[in-house]
Amino acid sequence: MKLRGLQRVGDELAQAWIIVAKDIRVHYLRPGMIMFGFLMPFFMFFSFSVRRAMAAEQGVARLLALTTFFTAAAAGPFIIPLERRLGTYDRLLAAPMSLLTLLLSKTAVGAVFAMAVSAVSLLVGLIVFRVTIAQPWLLAAGAVLSSFSFSALGLIFGSIPTRNPGDVQMPSTLLRWGLLFISGVFVPLAEMSTGARLLAFVSPLTYAQDLMNHAVLGAAMLNPWLDLAVLLASGILCLLPPVWMHRRSRQLGY
Repeated sequence: MKLRGLQRVGDELAQAWIIVAKDIRVHYLRPGMIMFGFLMPFFMFFSFSVRRAMAAEQGVARLLALTTFFTAAAAGPFIIPLERRLGTYDRLLAAPMSLLTLLLSKTAVGAVFAMAVSAVSLLVGLIVFRVTIAQPWLLAAGAVLSSFSFSALGLIFGSIPTRNPGDVQMPSTLLRWGLLFISGVFVPLAEMSTGARLLAFVSPLTYAQDLMNHAVLGAAMLNPWLDLAVLLASGILCLLPPVWMHRRSRQLGY
């Protein structure tokens, strides 16, 4: 019985990896992914940082949080509706694997994409601006958990039963913009009023930015273990709505 359970776990992991590898090969270079996942965070950063007296380390910390947030959350709302329109997603739902395995694999697609784009931003900071990383292990842990959390957030919109990516890109983008402006990315938490700071604590991006400040600058306002715990918890919580939405869609025949 134990061997059979281990074999099932191995089979599920193998299936998840096949989906991740397929999506990386097929979807990463599509215009929608490049625009919403790669170019937008860089445009946002440069538009808000121009003419600001900002140290290189501070700029890299903010850019890492931005790229992770926008890139990871862009995958689900783009890939899943597109696959529904092409008919390939229905075949995945009918495959002999659990729904959780499918959703985790889609989450991993966005997370891997975000970590790859963030690695490019980090390399530019290290090579061009000579930035030093205060706590590399915290940077690695923060990148993984932030990418997982934000990709799971995007998966909520990707799970809306539609075959048109445009139907979910607009609400997804609006939510990301809202979270961006209430988070401590462009205005540090220490400079916020009490009310604005309480609102910022609702956004997982606040904790990702605080974690990047710890990793790159060596100091931030919150405890880094709190940042890691909140990002992990938010990622797990964001997986619950997609599970419910998929099961509901099956019951309604979507």
